[in-house]
Amino acid sequence: MLRGSSGVSRVTIALILAAIIVVAVVALFLFMPRGPQFPDTIVIGTTDRISDLDPANAYDFFTWEVLINVGEGPFVYEPGTLKLVEGIISSYEVQENGKVYILNLKRGVKFPNGKEVTAEIMKYSIDRVATIQGDPSWFVLDFIDSVEVVDEYTLKITLKAPVSFYQSVLAVPTYFPVDPDAYPMDEITPDNTAGSVGRYMITQWVRDQSLVLEANPNYYGEPPKTKRIIIKFYKDSSSLRLALEGGEIDIAWRTLDPADINSLKENPNFQVIEGAGSFIRYIVFNTNIEPFDDVRVRKALAAALDRSELADTVFLGMMDPLYSLVPNGMWSHEDIFKDKYGDGNLDLAKQLLREAGYSEENKLRITLWYTTSHYGTTEADLAALIKDQWERTGLVEVSAQGLEWSTYLERTRNEELAVTLYGWYPDYLDPDNFLYPFLHTGSNRWLGNPYSDPQMDKWLDDAQKSTDRNERSRLYQLVQDKLAEDAPIVPILQGKLFLVAKKSVKGIVVDQLMLLRYWVIYKEEEGSMQQSILMVLMAIPVISPRLLRRIKE
Repeated sequence: MLRGSSGVSRVTIALILAAIIVVAVVALFLFMPRGPQFPDTIVIGTTDRISDLDPANAYDFFTWEVLINVGEGPFVYEPGTLKLVEGIISSYEVQENGKVYILNLKRGVKFPNGKEVTAEIMKYSIDRVATIQGDPSWFVLDFIDSVEVVDEYTLKITLKAPVSFYQSVLAVPTYFPVDPDAYPMDEITPDNTAGSVGRYMITQWVRDQSLVLEANPNYYGEPPKTKRIIIKFYKDSSSLRLALEGGEIDIAWRTLDPADINSLKENPNFQVIEGAGSFIRYIVFNTNIEPFDDVRVRKALAAALDRSELADTVFLGMMDPLYSLVPNGMWSHEDIFKDKYGDGNLDLAKQLLREAGYSEENKLRITLWYTTSHYGTTEADLAALIKDQWERTGLVEVSAQGLEWSTYLERTRNEELAVTLYGWYPDYLDPDNFLYPFLHTGSNRWLGNPYSDPQMDKWLDDAQKSTDRNERSRLYQLVQDKLAEDAPIVPILQGKLFLVAKKSVKGIVVDQLMLLRYWVIYKEEEGSMQQSILMVLMAIPVISPRLLRRIKE
């Protein structure tokens, strides 16, 4: 029998080593914390801004993203599937052919302060939206006839008429419950951090600098995968990229420049995630402000636009031309502006401008407004190219002016800005959401009430009431035809959203709703299992360095 130099057999040594390894693995299993162990903080960087945190008045993309993480309504979208499921309700009934909704609230749904949500609180929250009449109040005012408390946990909502997609409406932040002690009935509280009943609560907010969300200890359901979310606000895309590459943030989200996105795709340290493409861009002409009360002026500027040039030059092909407010790929979409005006049709634009009384000596002089922060630093480039396209007629002189997002919203609402650049992320996935909020009288107050037409209102109302998709498509064809004919709002682009994150960040979902659900995101430590095993084995002195090298290999 062969023996080692010490007289102990190699077989015996092998058996001892095998036993030690078994003991080490068992010890690792016994002493490892149970369940997935992730770092407790994720930092998200953005160039976007929060407008105000009051659900009764908030109506912009990033603010809604924050609200869906600190709040919840009767229905929620299941991440990745866009399936509507019950949120704070345990069940519901639809009565009278879709006109009446009976909502049965779950017991134990609480605000971060521990107060339970009741039917009375839900009624207060909905009535408050109607009383304040903020930007998203059309979700209540245009649909609801009455709200009644049936009992402590049962709410009855009676609609003015059946609405085929009303469950989707019940998922928007406008229907989130708020604590009556924190939100007064007749006053907007834009800096209110009390929040609602979501998986997170706001623990710190310094406007335009940082927002800290912590897991809500009173959330009724499964807790978020990451305990703390920190959001940092950056001045521009360059600062955002530097923060990502410098390790300050884990996720760069809205908005990096297209060139930065292409560059980061080649960096092995990051992952680039593309969102679905229901994000649209458009130009608003307020028809109540001269000279945009003249339809010939609006049509001329619509005809002069070259959408392909905008998409390729400013966005490097990451956006596509759009010829209707209804996105490409959604049922009832029609390329109505392309059919009516073409692209870059300078001859038609000149003809219409001359008919309206303009000439080389008497040019149309306008200001094109854009926001400097909300849509990224490409916005100035987009405005500059639109200015150039309009001025190619030789009959138009444009001044492009930028404003910070909050000021931009306020001045738009107050009907001070005649021509503005905006974008739209869906509240719910139906053609109605891309037409009604823009074109129905009163529902477009968030755009400064730029347009009103009784025939348009009737078609939009009839389409909401109908449950027949063919009939709704017919009505939406009429709506789109009239949209192109009146040209108060001119679609220009449709595109995806892009997110860049460290490779260790998991669980990110960017679906057609386009709002990040922070509670599904987590961050893994790469190689943590191997490191744990090595630490246990290193603690056993009889293990040879050669064996450790073999394990590492």
